[in-house]
Amino acid sequence: MTTQIHHVDHELIKAAAHVAHTRCLGDNHTMAAAARAQDGRIVTAVNAYHFTGGPCAELVLIGAAAAQGTYELDTIVAVGDRDRGVVPPCGRCRQVLLDYFPALKVIVGEGDRVRTVLITDLLPESYVWADHQLYAE
Repeated sequence: MTTQIHHVDHELIKAAAHVAHTRCLGDNHTMAAAARAQDGRIVTAVNAYHFTGGPCAELVLIGAAAAQGTYELDTIVAVGDRDRGVVPPCGRCRQVLLDYFPALKVIVGEGDRVRTVLITDLLPESYVWADHQLYAE
């Protein structure tokens, strides 16, 4: 597998960091996500932590984007509160992001090693849910 590096959208990182700094206040919201839509708009969201397993910021972002009429995302990044910086998506988020947006780019890495990779690079040899569904014609 060859990982292709893509342009890093620093504006997106800055947007997620701003939301993490201003909206992640306390234990219920500890992560922020920002995504650039295909039309260039930026959508943001925060996680909804709950001891029963609340959704991650990336999953909340998918719903927030849809509520704003955005169904195609180009790039996504998650940033932790307390200046933790860019945080890669968890396994569940990787699978959901792949299923929703198989060509999605994801910003990962720390500090000056931040880079953008395809979601398929973060979940190689993956099961793609949509490939196994029966579609009525």
